[in-house]
Amino acid sequence: MMIDFFMAINPPTITHQEHKVAIVNGKPVFYETPELKRARQKLIGHLCKYKPEDMEPYQKGVRLVTKWCFPQGEKHKDGEYRTTKPDTDNLQKLLKDCMTTVGFWKDDALVASEIVEKFWARIPGIYIKIEELP
Repeated sequence: MMIDFFMAINPPTITHQEHKVAIVNGKPVFYETPELKRARQKLIGHLCKYKPEDMEPYQKGVRLVTKWCFPQGEKHKDGEYRTTKPDTDNLQKLLKDCMTTVGFWKDDALVASEIVEKFWARIPGIYIKIEELP
């Protein structure tokens, strides 16, 4: 089974690495900033629209192809690679956590193969393709 879709949104630039740490009773406690919580809710809200209703979460290894398309502005060409922050691995962590929450797979550890690219684009959004591995 393969799923692919394009979410036409301005991709969040805040990443999972931007959570904060507070010391409570001498121990570190990690928490999400309001901005990170908003980014998580935005992704979950959009992802829910693309998960087939009758779909059981993937239980076997999958390949995840992701193309992050950021608004190009005036300095960049449509389709030009984005070589500035945020880093692709940090973008992927939040996305995969949200996809787990929505139920695309049982656990994001099932993502055994990833292809991730980020671009400047006339139409911003996130292209996602999931395919079960043989």
